[in-house]
Amino acid sequence: FSLQFNNKRRVNKPYYPRKALLCYQLTPQNGSTPTRGHLKNKKEDHAEIRFINKIKSMGLDETQCYQVTCYLTWSPCPSCAGELVDFIKAHRHLNLRIFASRLYYHWRPNYQEGLLLLCGSQVPVEVMGLPEFTDCWENFVDHKEPPSFNPSEKLEELDKNSQAIKRRLERIKSWSVDALENGLRSLQLGPVT
Repeated sequence: FSLQFNNKRRVNKPYYPRKALLCYQLTPQNGSTPTRGHLKNKKEDHAEIRFINKIKSMGLDETQCYQVTCYLTWSPCPSCAGELVDFIKAHRHLNLRIFASRLYYHWRPNYQEGLLLLCGSQVPVEVMGLPEFTDCWENFVDHKEPPSFNPSEKLEELDKNSQAIKRRLERIKSWSVDALENGLRSLQLGPVT
């Protein structure tokens, strides 16, 4: 948890690979006990694709609504964003929310478009804050061994680091609104002669 959900801008030595992990909680609206699990990238599939396949394999009752919360170490790539949108459109009984610790290649336009595609398709993408890091720590971390760090200090540090990442995501979301408004204005004004 401390290494993979670490959202510092730069990683200090000794360097370690920051992997893509996805923790999910599936909560039926009938009040049943939530189902939790976690997945990581494999060579052939990203964690998001493995998540889609896992949910499909559960044989969920399509007459029952489910809240699905995902905590990711990295935001989805454009390809995974498209797959998640298609999956949710085909499974209207699922309400998916995504929280990411870090934004993956956020400066690249196609990665920004992937985030905007998710947000525009009723799949909210947000940056993890203190409540999400705390939920992830409490419900997905194996607490058999005492941690080598102070958990409350670490959670506060992650929350503090997330503020700049949240501003970055909000800027990306606002660019899409600006682009949409500018596109509509040009349509309303007609071509320039």
